[in-house]
This record gives sequence, C-alpha cells and structure tokens, in this order.
Amino acid sequence: MRFLAAFALWAALLAPAAAGAQSLSNGSLLDQCRAETCKARLTPDQLLGETAKLIEAKRFDEARPMLAALATVPAYKLETRYLSGQLAAAQGQHAAAAEFYMAILAEDPSQTRVRLELGREMLALGKYQSADKQFRLAEQTDDLPEDVARTIRAVRDVIRARRAWRLDLDFGIAPDSNINNATSVDQVSINFGGWQLPLTLDAQAKARSGTGQTASVSGGLRLPVAERFSALIDVDGSGSNYAGTAFDDVQTQAAAGAEYRISEGTSVSLQALTARRWYGGRLVTSQFGIKIGFQMRLSNTQQIGVQLDTRKTDARFDGNYDGWQTGLYATYERAVSKSLVASAGVFARRDALVAKVYSSKELGVIAGFGGELPHGITFGISGTASRAVYDMPMTIFSNDSRKDWRYSARATLGNRSIRLWGFSPQVSASYSRIDSTLPYFANDRLRFKFAVARYF
Repeated sequence: MRFLAAFALWAALLAPAAAGAQSLSNGSLLDQCRAETCKARLTPDQLLGETAKLIEAKRFDEARPMLAALATVPAYKLETRYLSGQLAAAQGQHAAAAEFYMAILAEDPSQTRVRLELGREMLALGKYQSADKQFRLAEQTDDLPEDVARTIRAVRDVIRARRAWRLDLDFGIAPDSNINNATSVDQVSINFGGWQLPLTLDAQAKARSGTGQTASVSGGLRLPVAERFSALIDVDGSGSNYAGTAFDDVQTQAAAGAEYRISEGTSVSLQALTARRWYGGRLVTSQFGIKIGFQMRLSNTQQIGVQLDTRKTDARFDGNYDGWQTGLYATYERAVSKSLVASAGVFARRDALVAKVYSSKELGVIAGFGGELPHGITFGISGTASRAVYDMPMTIFSNDSRKDWRYSARATLGNRSIRLWGFSPQVSASYSRIDSTLPYFANDRLRFKFAVARYF
C-alpha cells in the first residue's frame, strides 16, 4: 500500500492533460458533427488537440485514425510519438509506451514532461532503478514547479526504499600502449660508490603494447531493514586478458554494511570491505578495511559527497609493500542543464607501508563533465591531477626523496538508442602519466576500449 503513494505524482504532473479531458465537456468535433455524412478540415494543431481529447476520454478506436493522420505531418513527429505513448499507456501497453518516450528523448533529452512520463512507465514495468534515473534527471530542471519537485522527491524516496538490486555489465576489446605499466624511459642512473652510473634497461623492463579482452561487472543490494536504515552490499570486478598470462590483470572488491538516512536529502553509510588482485595469473595483493560515506543534496541541482576509505594491504609479491592505505575524497556535483552534470573534487591519500621508501602522501583534484545529448548519445569527460611525495629517499637512485606529478584523463562516448539484447555500444579512451624526480618511475599509458554495456 505504501508504494501507491507514488502515483500521487500524476495528479501534480499531468494537470495539463486533465484540463484537456475536462474540455471534452464542450464535446469534440466528432461529437459536434451530427450529419449522416460529415466532413471537417482540420489544421495540424486542431488534429493534435482532437487526438489528445479522444485519448483522454479513452475513445481509442476513434483516436487511432486521427493519430495515423497526424503521423503524416513531419513537423509533428515529436507530438505524434508522445500521443502514441499516451495511447499505449492508457491501454496498459507500458513497454510500447516507454519505447515511444525513449525515442523522443534520444533526439531531444531536454523534454522534461516526456522524461516524467517515461519514469511513470518504468514504474509500471517494475524497473525501479530506471524510473529513479528518469526522475533524477527531471528533478535537475531549474524551472520545475516546487510542488512537482516535492512530489518527485517523495516518489524517489519510495523507489529507493523498494529498489533491491542493481547490475551493470560491459565487455569488449582494449588496445593498450603499456600493458605491463612499465617505465617510459630507456636509461636510468644509479648511485655507485659516489658516482652516477648510467644503465640501459633491457626489453623486459620497458613498456609493451598489446590488445586484450576486457570485462567488468558492478552490482549491489540495498535492502530496507528499518524506517531509516538499509543494508548495503556492493560487488565489483574487472579484468583484462592478454596473450599468455604474464600481463593478465583481474581485480575484485566486495563491501557490506548499512546506510542511515538522516533526512530527505542527507545520508551516511558504513561498510566493511575486502579486495583482491591477481596479476600474471597469481594473487599479488589482498586487502580488508572500511569505507564511510556522507551525501547531502543542497538543492534540486546540487549535491556534495564525502568518502573515507581505509584498508590494510597484504602484498604477496613483496612484504615491503604491506601496510595501510587511506584516502579521503570530497566531491561537488551540479546539474548545468536538464541532462548535463559537472563535478569537481579534492582528495588526499596516505600510504603507510612497511618500507618508508614506498610510503607516500598525495594530494589531488578531480573534475568531470557528462550526460546525455540528442539522438541517444551519452558522453563523459573526467580528469585528475595530483602531487605525491615519498617519506624516504631510494638511495640506489638518489639521495633525495621521490616526488611525482600524476595526471589522468578519460573520455567515454556511447549511444543508448542502439540496443541489441539490451546492450549498447560504448567507446572510451584513457590516458595516465607520471612525471617523477626518479626517471625509472616515469610512466605514460594510453588505453582504448571498444565495448558494449548494459545497465539493469
């Protein structure tokens, strides 16, 4: 019964349609035409209005030929699709209605009313995560009436309370300029008896390129256990497979805990986590720890988040890398249009390892921009820049402590209007670079990914 409250949304959102239905009290043109043979010439606008009235009055058989006539007017393609969605929804054909609304948004993602209708159809289909996404995007509209915005927030609260799981998948191929993440230099100098001795690196120590298969999965459960508490379980995994096993890389992480909703727009969470990484076919690190999160919605278009992640690392390949790794991240997000979001943030990280020459402090900034464009196109651009300083010198290379500048950038482009078995194409490019005072640790890597992805 609680979920029925969500449908109060339509009274606030669909008032224009109700007004249209009320106008039937004056009768449609069909009602006013009483002769045995009746002809009328309608402008496209009149045809549009008559079709809407008939759908609202549930006179579907009479609406269909008028809708077919409207479909012959190219300038009214959007209106025809919208009314086709209305007709399908009124007859309980929710999947068909959703297809019409998605076709409109693929060409023009700024149509807030259509997005709300799509959210309603997703609710009717039981696709709560998809519905929540549509309502979230609609909520970012600056000129949204406050009563509508308030109702959307209430519906999203109900959806989040009921939504039990999520699952995202992708797989593809990944050309990579540096599959072994090796140094970008050919020669290094080492301290030898007070002298700097230059050494040329052999082929095994240099960067190697290759193309592999890649896949990732991200899933989670969110189960309400009390009025303000929900249990959280998250599982993530990714892997790359190259010829042979020497450079295969697989990572997994699982977290479990709880979330507490302080208010309508504020929540905190606490989860225990464990992580594993296999490289070259063998386990190289295992971790356990906790992560604490805080989220607050500042307005319909702004929110902030803070996360603390601390974990103990057991390095199977070298005990000197054992120790604690702690990161603190703060981000700010703002919707800059109905379907585009910008974000910025800062982070601090501390690696306190057994060997002080590998222990470091790092400070950095994060920025991102992305969203949906017409014709079903999605995109995202993000980047980071940071400065890392190590605790002690690595005297084999230098008497001064290592200092790095680290950069990364990523761009992703997809098209969700193209779907095969629910999967859509996606291409991404990522670049990372390290400029270090110790040339051996200088590094750059360019990776492309051609994949298909599905979001449940």
